[in-house]
This record gives sequence, structure tokens and C-alpha cells, in this order.
Amino acid sequence: MGVVELLLRLALSFIILLLLTRLMGRKEISQMTFFNFVSSIALGTLGASLAIESSLSVRNGVIALIAWTAFTILMGYGDLKSKSFRIGVEGSPKIVVRNGEIMEKELRKLRLDLDALNLLLRKKNVFSLKDVDYAIFETDGTLSVLKKENKQSLTKGDQGITSKTQKIYPISAPLIEDGQLNHQSLDEMNVDEDWLLQQIHAKGIQSVSDVFYAEIQKDGSLFIDKRNDHVH
Repeated sequence: MGVVELLLRLALSFIILLLLTRLMGRKEISQMTFFNFVSSIALGTLGASLAIESSLSVRNGVIALIAWTAFTILMGYGDLKSKSFRIGVEGSPKIVVRNGEIMEKELRKLRLDLDALNLLLRKKNVFSLKDVDYAIFETDGTLSVLKKENKQSLTKGDQGITSKTQKIYPISAPLIEDGQLNHQSLDEMNVDEDWLLQQIHAKGIQSVSDVFYAEIQKDGSLFIDKRNDHVH
């Protein structure tokens, strides 16, 4: 393949991909669902093949791109017309925190660990699971968060009222994750393991393994989520 042919193929591939992507709509780039992910990879691969694969004729490359785009649009039409079809292709949102309780079974199904959940929460400016009433893991991989009522809207700080709560720790930190002690956090926060066990027993919990998540708050209090899910 000569340089001129390569440049022409690159230009043609870019123009066609741009036109076809605009034709497929903004959802293809704004929401990265399972289907959108597969569609984007396939479209990019076909475009790259058209640009640099000399054994692939320009005609066949263009036909492949147009055919894949048509298939994507048809799938999108089925997505609009049928909810069951949409769920089958894209999946459905999953509740990972319900009424302040972590749904560990859903986390396991989603292969989402506590570190990843906390990361997604921090991206929503939520730095403690204790502040969360509901959290929904969306089909595009984002997390929608509803804070508890006392953490929403107007706060004492907004009203010019100084909080009397003593700040002992600079930030909340996990002490137990999935039934296991987080020794790093215990050391960093200088939390005594015996004290932690006493707090757990005071809640009627016999063993650390019965705790799915426990988090020390900035005021020194302890937020505990038991291992068993309860659907209300």
C-alpha cells in the first residue's frame, strides 16, 4: 500500500466514522452500556481495518461499516420499543445500598468491591457510607446516590449555626470490610482492636465475620452494616 492510498484510506475512514457515529446518535458516546461498549469496539476495529488493511477493499470496508451502523440503529430501535429487550441487552440498574444498608449480594453479582463502591461515592462528594440512604449502580457504570435526609439541602453550616460535634478524625475510614479487619485503617486512625470488638458486641453482633462493613466516623462514632441483607 502506497503512502497516498494510506492517507486516502485514513481520511475516508475518519469521515465515514464521524458521519455514522452522528447518525447513531449521542447515546453511543454518552452512555457506555454493555451494548454500546461492544458496538464502539467493533466500529473502531472496522474503521481501523478500512484505514490500514490493504487486503480489505475500500468497498467492502465501507459496506461493513454501514452494515454495522444499521445493525446498531436497529438494536437501538428495539431498545426503545421493548423494555424486556432493553434489559436483556443493556441490563438493569441495581440497588447496592437500600435504606442505609449495603446490599452485599448485589455487590458480589456486580463484582463490585467495597473499595470501588467508596471510590464511586467519593466521586459524588460522599465520603462516608453512613450518609447514604440509597445508591443505585446504573447500566453505564455510574452510581446514583440519594443521601439521608439530614445530609441533604440546608445544613447547620448554611444557617450559620456552628456544629457542636467534636471532630476526632480528619476523615471517615473503613475498619471492617466484608467480615475482615482493615488493619491499615486501624493503625492509621489509632483505633484499638479491643475497643472495636466491644462496640460490635454492644450492637448484639458476636463476631467480626458477621459484619459486612464498619466505618469510624470523624466524631469517633462507629457505623456498622451487618452481613445479612434486609429488603424493606
